[in-house]
Amino acid sequence: MGLGTVHLLPQLGLNPKFEFPKNRTRHLSISQVPSSSSSLQVVCGLRNRARTPLWKSRLLSTEAIQAVQSMKLAAATPDALDRVFKTRVSRLLKRDLLDALAELQRQNEVELAVKVFNQARKEVWYTPDLCMYNDMLRMLGKNKAVEAVEMMFCELRKDGLEPDTRAYTELMGAYFKVGTVEKGIETYELLKESGCVPDKLALAIMLRNLKDTKHADIVKRVKKDCQLYLDGPEEFLQEVERKYPKRMPLTIV
Repeated sequence: MGLGTVHLLPQLGLNPKFEFPKNRTRHLSISQVPSSSSSLQVVCGLRNRARTPLWKSRLLSTEAIQAVQSMKLAAATPDALDRVFKTRVSRLLKRDLLDALAELQRQNEVELAVKVFNQARKEVWYTPDLCMYNDMLRMLGKNKAVEAVEMMFCELRKDGLEPDTRAYTELMGAYFKVGTVEKGIETYELLKESGCVPDKLALAIMLRNLKDTKHADIVKRVKKDCQLYLDGPEEFLQEVERKYPKRMPLTIV
């Protein structure tokens, strides 16, 4: 399912004039994801392997596989997709529904993943799960669906959760991915102000994307944060420089 211009199901509502970050929570639902023509190439590593939450099973059941296949076949026809949700998806057990969601995320089926995510939130067994939200943030950010990421970030708060380091990092990475550097910087500062501790991924994203002289002072602050929050900061910076040698040197000043 392509994402040149993706219209997500109207479940988290999308206000195109929405501005983030704000210190308030709104009732939101995703209705569409804007496309981006930015040519900025951004590195949001250190993602050497997929993060697999403990609640995800290793193998999909027959029911989960059939549900995923049925959703993909019916995706182009709203009425047919609604029937699949009524006859198959809504009848899945908790494990099978979460496995189906994880598989749709793995296949980058964004619209279907959003719909299944919201189906899970309707189930009697559902309790707000930050890991589920973070996986959705990552998928949406990877597809440059920045407004949808913002909405999902607000929705997790509406669900009674507080963002952790990963949630802020996914939001920050989404901003950098479409070239909205100032919002990425602001989100990094919010991460620290919230009491969360920047991890290697957050620090690497900042260092890799603030390469111009305009942000030299911020880069120095991030380097100091490496000293503050990491064991072996020099080794970390050398690792980032080794992986991406064409960018600016990252020695601590």
